[in-house]
Amino acid sequence: MDVTIVDYKSGNISSVINSFKEVAKGKVNIEVTSDLNKIKSSDKVVLPGQGSFKSCIDDLNSINGLTDTLSEFALNNKKPLLGICVGLQMFADVGYEEVETKGLGWISGKVSKINNQNGKYKLPHIGWNQINIIKESKIFKDIENNSHMYFVHSYEFVPNDKSVIAATTDYSSNIVCAIEKENIFGTQFHPEKSDKTGLNIIDNFLSL
Repeated sequence: MDVTIVDYKSGNISSVINSFKEVAKGKVNIEVTSDLNKIKSSDKVVLPGQGSFKSCIDDLNSINGLTDTLSEFALNNKKPLLGICVGLQMFADVGYEEVETKGLGWISGKVSKINNQNGKYKLPHIGWNQINIIKESKIFKDIENNSHMYFVHSYEFVPNDKSVIAATTDYSSNIVCAIEKENIFGTQFHPEKSDKTGLNIIDNFLSL
């Protein structure tokens, strides 16, 4: 099985690469590339994202044909794709970090700043927080509810269709922290930084 981690130069993704290779144990071929043909022929794709919504979208768009290839992979060919952190946020129609920016438009919704209730909650939301699993998701197989995951973000994905929400976390309000829509999966937390439980989520994705 071939799994591609999309490297579009959006910050340091070494921990994502290391975690996937650790879980794959050589049984799964992990490629790190933005080569369109490699992505097209992959069985699964991982879309990481670090930095701002705008910078990640700009970096994706700077590689000719990449967003079209990813859309074809996820929407037309219905192959499993996992977005991590800003990788999940980019599924939205629009993001409001820095400046209004068009997203990939795969899952209708917006990415807006977490309401910190006039400074009562510190932003970014950083560190370990519990997740509340609200629907059975393939990536949460054998994951206990209220498990702790590692977060670093100031913006949240607000989908229009609440049925795609797989888990939330409580920080100032109920923040969407995982989604599943058919073959499209996303986590706002960083599974690659979330200890053994995070590695189990990666394993669940690779085992789909």
